[in-house]
Amino acid sequence: MRLKTPIVQIGNVKIGGDNPVAIQSMTNTQTSNVAATVKQIIELIDAGSELVRITVNDEKAAQAVPKIRTELNKKGYKNIPLIGDFHFNGHVLLEKFPACAKALDKYRINPGNVGVDKNFETIIKVAKKFNKPVRIGVNVGSLDPKTLGREPDLVKAMVKSALDSAKYAKQLGLPQNKIVLSVKMSSLPSTG
Repeated sequence: MRLKTPIVQIGNVKIGGDNPVAIQSMTNTQTSNVAATVKQIIELIDAGSELVRITVNDEKAAQAVPKIRTELNKKGYKNIPLIGDFHFNGHVLLEKFPACAKALDKYRINPGNVGVDKNFETIIKVAKKFNKPVRIGVNVGSLDPKTLGREPDLVKAMVKSALDSAKYAKQLGLPQNKIVLSVKMSSLPSTG
């Protein structure tokens, strides 16, 4: 049975609610290499991907994002939702490079990497400013040790981390229809 979830708009793609599952892929290029990243995004879209995630891990990558968007537009791929995958420094990059924040259609963060503190608050503030959804993605390999200390069951700790982060994002003013949650680990039976 599929649970009814809020509809989240990511560019021109809707997920949640009664919408079909959307296919998302991720590039493996250096995002700062605009030509290679654009080429791979187009290959992924032409192969059936509906959303594409790119790593935004440093200043060069953040500066490349608007250029990637411009090149995709020039090549006729105007409606491709781009997701920025942020790690430890997303709060800095999103604030320092507003053109990057604006060019992306969704931000992906991991509370185990960014924390649920001032850094998290900064990302949520930027998401609200540019009306962007945020995917809070909890991974088993980067789970917040504090959460794991309070909940020894790994799967429950991951779910708790995701739900607590979503609750905090809502307290900071991010609407529920701008929050996407994911919890993943290598062992499929454990995730089930």
